[in-house]
Amino acid sequence: MNALGEVTADREVCHVDVLIAGAGISGIGSAYHLQDQCPWASYAILEMKETFGGTWETHKYPGVRSDSDLYTFGYRFKPWIGPPIASAGEILRYMGEVINENGIGEHIRYGHRITRCAFSRDTNLWTVEATRLSDKATLTFSCRFLWMCQGYYDHQTPYIPPEWLSCGLADYKGDFVHAQLWDPEYDYTGKRVLVIGSGATAATVVPAFADKAAHVTMLQRSPTYFYCSENKNELADRLREIGIDEPTVHRVVRAQIMHDQDVTTRRCIEEPDAVVEDLRELVRAFTGQPDFEFEPHFAPKYRPWQQRLAFCPEGDVFRAAVAGKLTVVTDTIARFTETGVVTTSGEEIEADLIVAATGFHLSVMGNIPFFVDDERIDWHDTVTYRGMMFTGVPNMAWVMGYFRASWTLRVDMLGDFVCGLLNHMRDKGAARVEVALRPEDAGMALQPWIEADNFNPGYLMRGLGKLPRAGDKPEWRHNQDYWREKDEIPNIDLDGTEFVYAEGAFAATEPALEAAE
Repeated sequence: MNALGEVTADREVCHVDVLIAGAGISGIGSAYHLQDQCPWASYAILEMKETFGGTWETHKYPGVRSDSDLYTFGYRFKPWIGPPIASAGEILRYMGEVINENGIGEHIRYGHRITRCAFSRDTNLWTVEATRLSDKATLTFSCRFLWMCQGYYDHQTPYIPPEWLSCGLADYKGDFVHAQLWDPEYDYTGKRVLVIGSGATAATVVPAFADKAAHVTMLQRSPTYFYCSENKNELADRLREIGIDEPTVHRVVRAQIMHDQDVTTRRCIEEPDAVVEDLRELVRAFTGQPDFEFEPHFAPKYRPWQQRLAFCPEGDVFRAAVAGKLTVVTDTIARFTETGVVTTSGEEIEADLIVAATGFHLSVMGNIPFFVDDERIDWHDTVTYRGMMFTGVPNMAWVMGYFRASWTLRVDMLGDFVCGLLNHMRDKGAARVEVALRPEDAGMALQPWIEADNFNPGYLMRGLGKLPRAGDKPEWRHNQDYWREKDEIPNIDLDGTEFVYAEGAFAATEPALEAAE
C-alpha cells in the first residue's frame, strides 16, 4: 500500500470496517451517520465520478432543480436555509458543506468504478474490486459491511424508446439529445425546441427553454399531474422573522411538511377527485385563468401519486402555456422526419432541437455483479427485508428512498438502522448478519417489488424483473410509506428471528485505509 492508502501494482488488499458505494446524497448522509454513531468504525467511500453529488452532478440540463422541498430533502442534521425548491448548484453547495464540516472528504476515493463484489462466509468479508479510472488500474478492497448508496438508475445510459429507431430517428437532421446527456454549453437561444416527455424532467426544462427559445413544444404520450406553489415556506419565513434559531426552524418546518404530505398522500387514495380539483384550482390561480382548459393535455388517466407528482414552482409551466411560449401536444410519434416529427394523428412538429425527457434505465446495485460464496446473485431471486436488506446476502444494506416523500428522509432513517445494527453486532460479538424468512413466513406469497396500482412509472415497470421480490407482510416489502416506517424501523428488534448472526469479531483486524489527499 502506498502513502495514500491506495492499492499498488501488487494488488494488496486495503481493508475497512465499512465500505460505502457512492458519494451522492445517500452516500454522504450515510457517512455522516456512520462517523457520528459508530466512531469506532473505519470506512471509505468509492465514487465513480470525479466529484460528489450523484444525480445532481449527472444532470446539467437547463433549470435542473429538486422536485422535493429541501427542508425534507436536506439532511435532518444540517438545517436548510433557502427556498424550498433549489437548483442543482445550491444542492451541491449544501452537500459540499456537509463534506467539509465533517471531514468526510478524506474518506472518498473519486474516480473508482466498482466492478465486482463478493462475500465469503468463511472469512465474513466482502472483497470489492474497482477500476481506478485515471490509470485503469484494478484495485481490491475488503470490508466487514457493504453499504450500497449508489442510487437506482444508470447515470451513463439514459432510456430512449427503442421503437424510435424504427420510426426513423436517424432521419432527423436537427440536434437531438437526451436531457440526461445535456451539454450546458449548448446555446438554444432562438431555436424551436421539442421536448418529448411529460414527467419531472420535462416540467423542469420546459419553462427554462421557454425563456430563450423561439418556441417550445412538449409532446407527451400521456399527461402528468402538476402541483403549483410559490417557492417559499411561510412558516419558515415567519419563524425566522421572530428570531427562531435555524435548527429549530428546520425541525419544525420538516414536521409541518411531512404532516401535510401525509394528509395529501392519503387523500390521493381516499378522495382522488377532490385532490384533482385542488390541483386544478392552483393552476387557475397561478395563471389567472379561471376557465383554463385542462382537457386533453392536463388530464391524466390515473389517480394523483400513482406516478410522481411534478412540482411546478410559481405555476411556471402553465404560465408559459398561457403566454404562448409553450404548445402541448398529447399524442404518440408516427415517424421522425428531417425537420421534426409527425404524430400518429398526422400533426407535423418542426424543431431545431429535440430533447428526449423519456426517463432512465433502472440500475439495481449499480449493475455490479455480486457473489456470495462464489455463487452469482440474481436479485430477483431474493426477498427484500423492508427494502434495505435481502435474503441470502450477508452484511449488506441498500439505500432506496421514497417515491412519494423526500429520498433523504430514508437516508437518515436507514443511517440510524445500519449504525444500530453495526453497534449491535459489535456488542454481541457477531461477524455476520443476514436476513432470512421466519417459520411464520413459510408459504408466504411472493410479489413484485411494488404493485402497478401503487406506483407505476415506466422505468420501474420496465425494471421489475431486476428487483428483489416482496412478501405480503410489512417486514418483507418496501411499503413506500414514510409515515409508517418512521415508527416501525426505529423499533425493529435486532434480535428478531429474521436476523441470523454468526459469531466472530466485527471490528477490523486489518489496517484501515489511510486518508487520501
